[in-house]
Amino acid sequence: MLAANERDAAAPGDRQLTSLLAAIVASCADAIFSVTLDGIVTSWNAAAADMYGYTAAEITGHSIAGLIPPGRAGELPEILDRLRRGERVEHYETQRVCHDGTVIDVSISVSPTLDAAGQVTGAATVARDITERNRATAQIRAYRDQISRAERMETVGQLAGGVAHDFNNLLGAIIGFANLIAQETADPAAVAEDAREIIATAHRAAQLTRDLLILSRRAPTQPRAISVNTLISDISALLIASLGQHVTLRLDLADGLPDIYADPGRIEQSLLSLAINARDAMPDGGELTIATAGAHLDGPAARQISPGLRSGHHATITVTDTGIGMSPDVAARIFEPFFTTKELGHGTGLGLSTVNGIITQAGGAITVRSGPGAGTTFHILIPAATAVTAATTATAVPGVAGPAGPRAGHETVLIADDEPAMLRAASRILRLSGYTTLQAGSAYAAMSLLTSNDVDLLVTDSLMPGMSGTDLAGHVAQLRPGLPILHMSGYRQPGLAGQGNFIQKPFTGDALLGKVREMLDLPPGR
Repeated sequence: MLAANERDAAAPGDRQLTSLLAAIVASCADAIFSVTLDGIVTSWNAAAADMYGYTAAEITGHSIAGLIPPGRAGELPEILDRLRRGERVEHYETQRVCHDGTVIDVSISVSPTLDAAGQVTGAATVARDITERNRATAQIRAYRDQISRAERMETVGQLAGGVAHDFNNLLGAIIGFANLIAQETADPAAVAEDAREIIATAHRAAQLTRDLLILSRRAPTQPRAISVNTLISDISALLIASLGQHVTLRLDLADGLPDIYADPGRIEQSLLSLAINARDAMPDGGELTIATAGAHLDGPAARQISPGLRSGHHATITVTDTGIGMSPDVAARIFEPFFTTKELGHGTGLGLSTVNGIITQAGGAITVRSGPGAGTTFHILIPAATAVTAATTATAVPGVAGPAGPRAGHETVLIADDEPAMLRAASRILRLSGYTTLQAGSAYAAMSLLTSNDVDLLVTDSLMPGMSGTDLAGHVAQLRPGLPILHMSGYRQPGLAGQGNFIQKPFTGDALLGKVREMLDLPPGR
């Protein structure tokens, strides 16, 4: 026991410590306050006033329950019970309501306060606002999910591209031989009809490979500077016909939009696909709205939409229907290849993934917003065309649309392709029209034949094992300067696709003959 004079001597030190602790609490950046075991506020520091919007005078003597959202009302009795038992609550993350009604995320630690006898009389709470931290964490998680989804799409795209490349060679041979059957048969009533069925089926398969190539971003394109509003207006009649009488089309096209640099046929294909999906989502009728606008995105805003979307000026296309909508789970997978909600036999699941591939190939991004019974909105952003792309468009090589029709000839054509069936089909098509053909199963074989034969035209596949057709063309330019070269491929070939010396696989016999004649008739040096 301390003597009376000793207690009197110690009292000033206690008061100094109490004053120091009060100063620390008052200046702390975290909200610190105390409550009774009934939840009544007894003290409130300045940081608590800043965080929650209540002054100490406004909240002292009132229940802390006023800060708790209705959905979390059960938290307070549970916490107070734990405190009565002398337990602590450490770093508990929850939500609280501020004076102005704003709901914030908080991390709280609550400790029991004791009297001189060691009995629990109340609680001291330290609270920190973690709203911004949680928002940043959610954004990072969403961005990582986008990157992960993009990586999965890239993997699927690589697979799709490889399958489509090989399948295109087989389709080219099927179409070529079927054309030959249709031309050569002596029984037009039977065999020719079968040949036409083969051709029609192969063309449907070819469309599937084109979708796969779009998905893999390797499909040949013919981009140019285009007006979004003009494109939409031009295809409005087709859209109306596709929607049927029970769906109304409404256009809301903004003035002053920047042109975009893209393949107009592909953008039309995308809008038509979105319109057909919207029609199917409105079996009882409804309204489809296509709206355009301009937008300028800085770097963070662009990356938040899609990791690959660049900043700058964009044209936006918003496609909104009043249909049945989608659940969040379906909306999250809607752009995945081969994912479909349609019945078996009513879609391949490539429609929206193809649209995504088309928009991505144009440098843009597409997002979806939907809910059950709330309709669906697709939001497309495509970068504005630059002066460079516009200049490139203005100087494009003519003849992109392809030949008008087949023409015969007598020249010698060397064909290089590593697919034997494709090689034989192309050779026979040309020979039947009077050409002399030489066949090479590789770029090396083609080089050998060029050194020992008088060749007027080289037709080469762009992708071959060992030496590619592009590398072959480089060697031929040195070996036989001025020899015209026609490249063929199912892949998009930078610098070739959309040019006069390129033909996309699979092609018909008429298309091959027309393109060969076009190349042979070019002036020397072209």
